[in-house]
Amino acid sequence: MRIDLLVAEIGSTTTVINAFNGIDTPFPEFIGQGQSPTTVLEGDVTIGLHKAIEALTLSLKTDQVEYNKLLATSSAAGGLKMTVHGLVYDMTAKAAKEAALGAGANIHMVTAGKLRRTDLQRIKDVKPNIILIAGGVDYGERDTAIYNAELIAKMDLDVPILYAGNIENQEEIKLIFEEMGKQNQLYIVENVYPKIDQLNVEPTRRVLQDIFEEHIVHAPGMEHIREMVSGSIIPTPGAVMEASKMLREDIGDLITVDVGGATTDIHSVTEDSDEISRILIAPEPMAKRTVEGDLGVYINMTHIVEMIGIENLSKELNMDEETIKILVAEHVPIPKTPEQFAFVERLTKEAIIVSANRHAGGFRTLFAGGGKKTYAEGKDLTSVKFIIGTGGACTRLPSRMALLAEITKNDLGDKLLPKKEAQILIDHDYIMASLGVLSKEHKASALLLLKKSLRIKDEV
Repeated sequence: MRIDLLVAEIGSTTTVINAFNGIDTPFPEFIGQGQSPTTVLEGDVTIGLHKAIEALTLSLKTDQVEYNKLLATSSAAGGLKMTVHGLVYDMTAKAAKEAALGAGANIHMVTAGKLRRTDLQRIKDVKPNIILIAGGVDYGERDTAIYNAELIAKMDLDVPILYAGNIENQEEIKLIFEEMGKQNQLYIVENVYPKIDQLNVEPTRRVLQDIFEEHIVHAPGMEHIREMVSGSIIPTPGAVMEASKMLREDIGDLITVDVGGATTDIHSVTEDSDEISRILIAPEPMAKRTVEGDLGVYINMTHIVEMIGIENLSKELNMDEETIKILVAEHVPIPKTPEQFAFVERLTKEAIIVSANRHAGGFRTLFAGGGKKTYAEGKDLTSVKFIIGTGGACTRLPSRMALLAEITKNDLGDKLLPKKEAQILIDHDYIMASLGVLSKEHKASALLLLKKSLRIKDEV
């Protein structure tokens, strides 16, 4: 059986293959899925890819699967591990961090100001896949970024370095890396914070994804990836962001929620309302991603249990505390019994509520010479029309619609959360990340497939 296109999602533990036909026609079709454990530890992820294709072959009830093109997303080997170094945290460092997160990076370190010896040692300990240097508005402060670039260029690190700071420094930064014989490691892009209160994160995001694709072969177990993948490779979280941005162009402002075993990610693609923009303290990117490393419903489940409390779980789930403790001790990645489903749904509810509150901005009251004034700070979600659920918990749990609706029910008036009118949509086929990478080369087909998975009709 010949298939138009396969997309592989290479995770840290599982590799999933999604199959699509009718690409670049008016009627693209999702035809099946196969999965297998990821084989990073075996030193060759293509082993897991082949096994996932074998599983797909069985599910399609055919003797052999052939394909015209294979694309991939990956979070294997820790995904895109980065350190970010700017001038002022609330300005250039924050802007650089936003760009990195939106590209699908895992931020392991953020510094503001000139690097210290302890910072350099920490960079060595992190062993980043990419280092991002920013600092200074255009034609503003120059010294900090130059100082940091000189120190980083002298480090014994064979990793890509991206400079996204003051435009006046570009030639100087080039010279620094040329003198160290590392000009091939350097990438220069537009300033992420060119003017006061202006963010410019998209150029950096695009280059970060290009760097990821070019250098993914250096991650453990990933050196054979290009033997099979004939198209784009981008980080899985970055793929979800790409799909979210594509969908927003078609249906309007939205947030995408992905509750996973280790983290909960929220991607918002929305502009500030007129009312909020007038009182906003600092700018936020239109497309923003947050990652909550303590809000996973499997690997980091105990963090959520501690937030809720055993006693409260016992009351809410109508189970004795001993049963709750057994559920915690014997927790499984995929629930099977009614008790396990009830337990995971409560964990998911907490992850959704807490992550949404962390992602959303809020109001602050400041006292100045003219008296008390109210300002807004952080991401404004009040214009969001759609809440999208993707990932295992938000697409497979029976109460997924009600769980996502909790985002609109916990506003005490101090947070910039979506309003109750926001519509809940579910990625029923669980293909949103795959469609994000597909959109890089076949955008029209990716949008049609995503709307079909979300059960969106043309009148929406």
